Amino acid sequence: MFRPKIPTMPTPTGHVSPPVVVEPTTIVPAAQTPPPAPTAPVPARPTVQLTPGTALALVGGGTAVALVVGAVLVSMLLAVAITGASVAVCAVVLRSLLASETKRR
Repeated sequence: MFRPKIPTMPTPTGHVSPPVVVEPTTIVPAAQTPPPAPTAPVPARPTVQLTPGTALALVGGGTAVALVVGAVLVSMLLAVAITGASVAVCAVVLRSLLASETKRR
């Protein structure tokens, strides 16, 4: 009852081809070629030179990004605070309505 029944593999139907015999092939080594002449090493990355103008632009861009990210985070915090305050006010109003209803009975 608790033993699983293992399904049997169904026998293939239709046209069945006989197995193909694969014969190994011989590997012929290629003719040896001389190694290429050494060349001067090329630097992996080009050298970046910062001029005063590009440094100022980078500082200005970084400052702008920091200000935008800060404004977004502050606005999200403010939205959460306002939502929390409104939920608290609703809870107080509902509590007072329910308490006054029970006092009337």
